[in-house]
Amino acid sequence: MLKLKVISSTSRPGRKGPIIAKWISALAQANPAFEVELLDLGDIHLPLMDEPFHPRLKKYQHEHTKKWSAKIDDADAFIFVTAEYNACFPAPLKNALDYLFTEWTNKPAGIVSYGGVSGGTRASQLLKPVLTAFKMMPLPEGVVISMFDRFINDQEEFIADEMLNKSAGFMLTELEKWGNALKPLRS
Repeated sequence: MLKLKVISSTSRPGRKGPIIAKWISALAQANPAFEVELLDLGDIHLPLMDEPFHPRLKKYQHEHTKKWSAKIDDADAFIFVTAEYNACFPAPLKNALDYLFTEWTNKPAGIVSYGGVSGGTRASQLLKPVLTAFKMMPLPEGVVISMFDRFINDQEEFIADEMLNKSAGFMLTELEKWGNALKPLRS
């Protein structure tokens, strides 16, 4: 079983990312290949990077970094749920990535992007080279949610259509393949 961490990227009040992250987490939990944990950067509250040593050294001084390191090190695969802020992914996600290095290495990543008409595609495309700098494998398969708020009902639940569920299924299938293929590199 692969340990999958779903990371919701936004931290501002009124954000909708956690609603979308709950949806993709539930789909992943229905797949027996995954043990899923949802990590919400809005709840984790990492301060701006405040470690004195380079993350490659893993000489963490702060408790928040040690906890974050343990969560990420434990993972076999990731799904990043990202909004698009000014044609890019949100700053809390970049900050959370930069806190660590080896904990991300040799792990696959799916991306669920959301936004207006573009569905967060610019954020997704800019996130991929950042992930490869950590020696991660960003999947070509992903989920793009255009005009995302039309899928959120009055109970604040994300109700996906058939196309979004299919896209998510394709991404999860690939995430399982890559997660198992990369596991020996992490041993």
